[in-house]
Amino acid sequence: MYANPIAYVFSCIFVLIAHSAMLCNIWFNGKFDEPRDIAVLGAAVIILDIAYFVVILAFKQISYALDFLLILVLGMSIIFQSCFGKVGFDVKHYITCIVCLAACKAGYMLCRDHKLLQDKKPYIYGAIGVMVLITLVFTSAENMWIEIGSFTLQPSEFIKPLFVLACATSIADQQKKHKILIFNVVYENIALFCIMAVICLVQVKSHDYGSLPTFLSIYTVGFLLRICYPKAKFSKKKLFAVIAVLVVFVLIGLKYAPDYVQHRLHVDIWSDKTGDGYQQSQALIGIANGGWFGVGPGKGFLCHVFAFDNDIVFATISEEWGLMLALMMVLTIIIITAIPLINPARSYFHGTMSACVCAAFIVQMALNIFGSCNLIPFTGVTIPFISTGGSSLMVSGLMIGMLMAGQSPVFKEHKQKKQEDSEPAWRWKE
Repeated sequence: MYANPIAYVFSCIFVLIAHSAMLCNIWFNGKFDEPRDIAVLGAAVIILDIAYFVVILAFKQISYALDFLLILVLGMSIIFQSCFGKVGFDVKHYITCIVCLAACKAGYMLCRDHKLLQDKKPYIYGAIGVMVLITLVFTSAENMWIEIGSFTLQPSEFIKPLFVLACATSIADQQKKHKILIFNVVYENIALFCIMAVICLVQVKSHDYGSLPTFLSIYTVGFLLRICYPKAKFSKKKLFAVIAVLVVFVLIGLKYAPDYVQHRLHVDIWSDKTGDGYQQSQALIGIANGGWFGVGPGKGFLCHVFAFDNDIVFATISEEWGLMLALMMVLTIIIITAIPLINPARSYFHGTMSACVCAAFIVQMALNIFGSCNLIPFTGVTIPFISTGGSSLMVSGLMIGMLMAGQSPVFKEHKQKKQEDSEPAWRWKE
């Protein structure tokens, strides 16, 4: 344990007080049948908090700030999801949150050693290919999920962390330029562009346009850091050039988007409240009804609207708990993404990995919130750590583990394989 013990204890107390305050709000303002419902929910959240406080001590880290923020936001998520409609205990979401925590530590252990990942780069590319193939074979435009018992998996979600690792492991090869005709190119950059093109085609084929901005954000951040790597400085000219190219692609995409996408872009939700504008109009009404402090946990009406617990979860939380707590939740996630960017990364690999993960989190959260508030067309993507969904929570946990690895990396010298000397031992060497 490398962290300050005083800070550790203070953080534990802060998380417990925050979750206890939310439980007290349920007691005074919530809708429940018996006090036992609150007791079960509270016991489950507090036990998970304490268990995680103990588990993280087994992992040597320079800082546990991300761990405490993660358990804070996951505890909030469990309480939110257990109160929509009526106070109870969402066992399924509770289990997926535990899986998220386990995935977080798996991502942390996997990504600490950049040299190991660099050696395994072909497997990363191969895993992306396998996930793309699974998405094409086992899913369709009508159903992007694979059902396994009572749980569902969305294979395209698992491409995100793999794509981040592909971008990060390509940094070390930026000095290896090869001449093709009159151009000096890096093979890894061509490979990543091809992967991004394949991902775009798969998402378009599956009609999953909402996830495209997330993948594009990962690729764009990785591309900017790759082109700035050889000179070890950030170029404003290159940044503006990349932004200009992105704007051109966005305009082309909007112009030639399918008819149903064009309809979403121009739909008036208030004149079509029972059709395509139903979810967004109800979400805005719910946010307005909730005000700053909410109507009370379990007392909202958005729980009767489709996808209230994932696609429009920001509006559902705002209605029952108030816009103030919903914004505090958003701020917590923003702080999670800000810490790895404020603290200097200890290698360019970990810096690239952290920047790509943070870009994915911010874009994904913005798409959900802005879509719910009718600032952009409705996308249907989830808010990391808050929305329901096994795949989303598992991948979000894995990616925050990658952020933790960037804060506490390890640098090991791997044993090189012994090379047999092809020359006879007796031969004189010049």
